[in-house]
Amino acid sequence: MNRRAFAIALAAALAAPLVAPAQPRKIYRIGLLECSSIREPLRQGFRDLGYAEGQNLSFVDRESGGRTERLADLAAEIVRLNVDIIVTYGTVATLAAKQATTTIPIVMTGVGDPIGAKLVARLGHPGGNVTGNTILGPEVGPKRLQLLKEAIPALSRVAFLWNPTNASNALHFHEVKANARGLGITLQSIEVSAPNQFEAAFAAMTRERPDALILTADPTHQLHSGRVVEFAAKTRIPAMYVVRENVSAGGLMSYGASLPDLSRRAAVYVDKILKGTKAGDLPIEQPTTFQLVINLKTATSLGLTIPPSLLLRADQVIE
Repeated sequence: MNRRAFAIALAAALAAPLVAPAQPRKIYRIGLLECSSIREPLRQGFRDLGYAEGQNLSFVDRESGGRTERLADLAAEIVRLNVDIIVTYGTVATLAAKQATTTIPIVMTGVGDPIGAKLVARLGHPGGNVTGNTILGPEVGPKRLQLLKEAIPALSRVAFLWNPTNASNALHFHEVKANARGLGITLQSIEVSAPNQFEAAFAAMTRERPDALILTADPTHQLHSGRVVEFAAKTRIPAMYVVRENVSAGGLMSYGASLPDLSRRAAVYVDKILKGTKAGDLPIEQPTTFQLVINLKTATSLGLTIPPSLLLRADQVIE
């Protein structure tokens, strides 16, 4: 190369912008604890925010299968796998995650009473590493009983199927029991904290023959909600549920917040934390909309005539 050509080549090289080597894209690791009931809407929430599994997001998914005594070990395992954030469903799973770490942010979903369950001290500014949303189980429990009474005016005995190891369920039960007296209703306590206890619960209700049944949104209960719906249909016991999915599956009525909506909102919390907001600075969201869903087909099979006034107030009537 002659001197002139060399000078031109050198000048061009010096003028060219320096290009840094491409950096590998960050893949955030999200721990999911007891999230089988909310997994699909949660993942849809991430997709809506531009996250793609395998590209900028991966999941570490752990389920107890209804054996809540395993949650402490599963939470500890998720922590050891160095996840960026943990998403939980329900009070018991959230407590297990909180006991496993004070540094990894936790986004809870579907917790009944986070203050009563001692998950946070305040809703507006929770502090610590726990935030998320609540399904407001205890506060709307008496409303479910009132709606049942409207649907079945002669109602006098209601079986309340709850999980005594779930702090939110305990608050829910005691609040409903206190309000039952004013409605002239006797509340029958049916405790189920593990899958192998359902048959004994069904046997107790078969003996006692309550006028109706209420089921909670406890993760163990939701994992086996199909068994409850089937039992209620077989024994012709009208049942009230917290989540509308149980009514779509054949239950009679539900009154509560939308669990899929809460799940998608959990993805928004995760996104904010990944972008730098501290979990303790994010206010805990409480639902403002509650839907009444009635399965008219199930009512007919039970021989019930739902009052027109109640049908008019329903957000959805399944026929």
